[in-house]
Amino acid sequence: MSKTLIYQPIGGYCYNSDTLFLYDFIAKFNPRGKVLDVGSGSGVLGILLAKKFSKVELSSFEKQKSFQFLTEKNAEVNSVTTELYSGDFLESQFQNSFDFIVSNPPFYSSSVIQSENESLNIARYNNHLPIDEFFRVVNRALKPRGHFIFCYDAKQFQQLSKALSDIKLTIETVRFVHPKENKDASLVMIQARKNSKSLAKFLPPLYNFTDEVQEIYKDVNTHTLKCYI
Repeated sequence: MSKTLIYQPIGGYCYNSDTLFLYDFIAKFNPRGKVLDVGSGSGVLGILLAKKFSKVELSSFEKQKSFQFLTEKNAEVNSVTTELYSGDFLESQFQNSFDFIVSNPPFYSSSVIQSENESLNIARYNNHLPIDEFFRVVNRALKPRGHFIFCYDAKQFQQLSKALSDIKLTIETVRFVHPKENKDASLVMIQARKNSKSLAKFLPPLYNFTDEVQEIYKDVNTHTLKCYI
């Protein structure tokens, strides 16, 4: 893939390896049609997918005004077209609109000590996008047989599974990410589908600092520029 230039805020939330691992996971499902990136931030996830897959019609949803600007700016500098939606995703009124919904949502528990930086707080903690409400809106916005692909804190896998089952979104594929081979998983990536009867498939775990991870970084070929907004 050609180099992807991404402007990111000085002193604000910046994407990390979670987003790049999620991009690689999503790519396994050959995304196409109408794709919505929820909580787009700097826009990197949707931009990478749109650059890789020519049949993606990208839309982005972002709550924070500073990141709305970055989503549009980064799409522009990378020659990617996206339709930007702003506001609170939980209040959106989409009905059977998207073939794929993808997201690296805020997933840290609100019970821990939180950042006083408002931008970082919104981007990190799940009280801003509670699991049950988030999934219900996703389900409403997906077309029949639509895919929901996202990453989350691995320790909350049981809660994620129940919430998806409650709204009849079926987990089809799971991959856990570990910081090292002898460490517990820190991240889980899940592909769920509407109106599916498939059994779940668990892919081999992804370990950081491996040749596979280096190949992911090589494929995305991102270059970051820090900026004031």
